[in-house]
Amino acid sequence: MHNRNIVVGAMLLAALGVGASPGRAQNKDTAPFQIMETTIDEIHAAFKSGKLTARQLVQAYLDRIAAYDKRGPNINSIITLNDHALEDADRLDAVYRASGLTGLLHGIPVLVKDEIDTAGMPTTLGTQVFKDYRPPRDAFPIDKLRNAGAIILGKTTLSEYAAGDTYGSMFGITRNPYDLERTVGGSSGGSGAALAANFSTVAIGEETFASIRRPAGWNGVASLRPTPGLVSRSGMWDGYPSPTAQMGPMARSVRDLALLLDGMVGYDPEDPVTALGIGMVNGSYTRSLDKDGLKGARIGVLRESIGVQSEPGSEDFKKVDAVFEQNVSELKAAGAEVIDPIVIPKLKALLARRANNPNNFEAGLKLYLARNPDSPIKSRQDIANSPELAKSFPPTKADQWKNPPPALDAARYLDYLQAREELMFTVLKVMADNNLDAIVHKTVEHQPTLIEEGINPPYSSNKGVPTWNTFLVYAASMTVPSGFTTDNLPVGITFFGRPYSEPTLLKLAYAYEQTTHHRAPAKTAPALP
Repeated sequence: MHNRNIVVGAMLLAALGVGASPGRAQNKDTAPFQIMETTIDEIHAAFKSGKLTARQLVQAYLDRIAAYDKRGPNINSIITLNDHALEDADRLDAVYRASGLTGLLHGIPVLVKDEIDTAGMPTTLGTQVFKDYRPPRDAFPIDKLRNAGAIILGKTTLSEYAAGDTYGSMFGITRNPYDLERTVGGSSGGSGAALAANFSTVAIGEETFASIRRPAGWNGVASLRPTPGLVSRSGMWDGYPSPTAQMGPMARSVRDLALLLDGMVGYDPEDPVTALGIGMVNGSYTRSLDKDGLKGARIGVLRESIGVQSEPGSEDFKKVDAVFEQNVSELKAAGAEVIDPIVIPKLKALLARRANNPNNFEAGLKLYLARNPDSPIKSRQDIANSPELAKSFPPTKADQWKNPPPALDAARYLDYLQAREELMFTVLKVMADNNLDAIVHKTVEHQPTLIEEGINPPYSSNKGVPTWNTFLVYAASMTVPSGFTTDNLPVGITFFGRPYSEPTLLKLAYAYEQTTHHRAPAKTAPALP
């Protein structure tokens, strides 16, 4: 059972403009509430006016999912819907009628990447191997969201085993709402596509290399990969002690992103890294939002191409580069002092020394599976023995389970740790020497790749993805919509900052968003009649 006795400080609610009791005014506007591009604040205002209930909101999203995710354009971004979502909404409506909002996210539908546990629902990892895997407990941040009043609407598609692009044996292919022949990116592609198509108010993703930022950039939404220590990974595949895997918020607006982050942060004894986050959160992240936040801000522009498999001379690369050129001009117009370019010594050479510690993954796998003692899957060997393993996509993913885990190359991993430390201090020094508030770069250096390229050998899907923030581990990085290419495909700009600089990044990204208003819904999923 989830803790339903939600206690939220009245001062914090007041600071966010949230009333403590339901509104009494009669609603004179008889037009139905429009969920397209709606925000948390608009939803709460509609609750207060009597124009909307949580049940009506959930049903509206379910109607859109039925119309556009499973039919019509067949975006295919949802693996599982919560059978009890309407019941949860009814319960919250009853509480609201009695005493008002229960928390910062009261009645807000949330979609969750399907590698994160939501009690009562499967966590499939996009693979048939885990189709019946039902964890008994929520992941720590999911429990926090429920206690803040959120409604878990469903689970979104992802790359199989949360590695790569958004294709999997459990669901097939997820299509980009802006071009149905292109990918949504990965591995949090379902969350990005669902937000772009207005299937929920907000969503949760996870990033190990670029899995929160890439699908956000390619689906025209905002996302944040928080500094490790702010958001727990317990109850998440590839969680602690992985140094890089990190859960994070995704939304159509920066304010909704900040509100969602408010509901996720906190110390969790199951994830010792969250001990680093104690004292790093000072009230609501919405306090940082300032539409004039770019005025006088010093922004460094990283122009060096650092995307995986980027092709700087290609037409595809040039189309994204042209949008970024305009983005730099927009920063200047908003009052930022732009240092263009900034140069980070040895950046590519140091990034090339990345290496993994397979022992971390194995330890994380054991911790994750141990949270579900009644499951028949208790070990790596159980995954390897599954008759469903052969259905994994791409087929090469089955090999990682059939074969023993690779041994740790201690010398190579030590070399990576030394490179990571050198680059971290180099970046911090560059920022200090130039008195920078943040660094900006292209979220992805290429347009979304064609699905055809990703489902056929050599399964190309990572082209153009910068991963330096996860190389450094302890860094903050967020993306916000920054326009469209001449092919009408969305592009994002990334604000990169020091460890635990989320308030600064949110301020800058909010100011950019409010100045430019680049977010636009996908035409494949218009408002329902």
